[in-house]
Amino acid sequence: MKTEPETDAKAPSDDDTVLFHVEGRTGVLTLNRPRALNALTHPMVLRISEALDAWADDPAVGQVLIRGAGERGLCAGGDIRAIHDDAKAGNTASAGFWRDEYRLNARIARYPKPYVALMDGIVMGGGVGVSSHGSVRVVTERSRVAMPETGIGFVPDVGGTWLLGRAPGRLGTHLALTGTAVGAADALLCGLADHFVPAARLPELTAALATAPADEVLPRYAAAPEPGVLAGGRSWIDHCYAAGTVEEIVERLLGQGDPAAKEAAETILAKSPTALKATLAAVRRSAALGTLEEALAQEYRVSCNALTSPDLVEGIRAQVVDKDRNPRWSPPTLAGVTAADVERFFAPLGEDRELRLP
Repeated sequence: MKTEPETDAKAPSDDDTVLFHVEGRTGVLTLNRPRALNALTHPMVLRISEALDAWADDPAVGQVLIRGAGERGLCAGGDIRAIHDDAKAGNTASAGFWRDEYRLNARIARYPKPYVALMDGIVMGGGVGVSSHGSVRVVTERSRVAMPETGIGFVPDVGGTWLLGRAPGRLGTHLALTGTAVGAADALLCGLADHFVPAARLPELTAALATAPADEVLPRYAAAPEPGVLAGGRSWIDHCYAAGTVEEIVERLLGQGDPAAKEAAETILAKSPTALKATLAAVRRSAALGTLEEALAQEYRVSCNALTSPDLVEGIRAQVVDKDRNPRWSPPTLAGVTAADVERFFAPLGEDRELRLP
């Protein structure tokens, strides 16, 4: 998820919104839209793919590093204002963007060389897609990792349902429904990252990666993060989110008597009721699938079908366009969302429109 596109007259063009070069034996990718929190555009996805293709068979490149320009984050996700405009106009440009983005996510997960992601600062939505599928994932004390799609009437994508569906216990369901951003320790606990490195040491780490493989370098920089919050809530999280429906989950949360559980319930109730129910179904169905590629194919169906959901346009309007933070969901309550409404998100797109991955 993303806030706003750049408006500065000197903003980078599509040709330099992703910078790539080889430093020693490391191919370095830099997402270069710092004023927009490095939000992904379709040309950026294609440029990342182009670099990965070129480096995959290049004997001079032993590993890949991806990072974000600026100090605020690796990537805040896709440019949701563009998705809003596309959905509102009834167009299909977003489907083309997602097709290439999800192919990139699968490519990253299967990349033949170490893929090191510096998940410093904000890492949300599509930012998770270009980092958490990598083989070496580094978080810092500044990391804020999230899949916040239910807040804009959307459903976690970019392989997010695959990742969250495999988090310990019901932690992934909690993060999917609430859209909560987690810090370093909780990202490690949930399997969204592998190593903690203090932000001040990232320049040293990057320089060291130019001369040695990641598995040799990381032990010199990795440390233990400050404790997170999710581990202490496992008892109520695992119990409450095991319920069969979103309504039952909320009921259990409110009945816990724990302030954190009550806060989670209130957070959920502010999200799109339709997106919440579709998200719960998507995460649970993804957990039963055998491969990331199958999960991405399912997410592609869900995302494309979401383009015709009124809550997607309304959610982005409220959060990004008008910024009144007062979305008018349709239907406005969980009780108003039927099983048929949820199933519509998973409806086949047609043989010529489905996402095909190797």
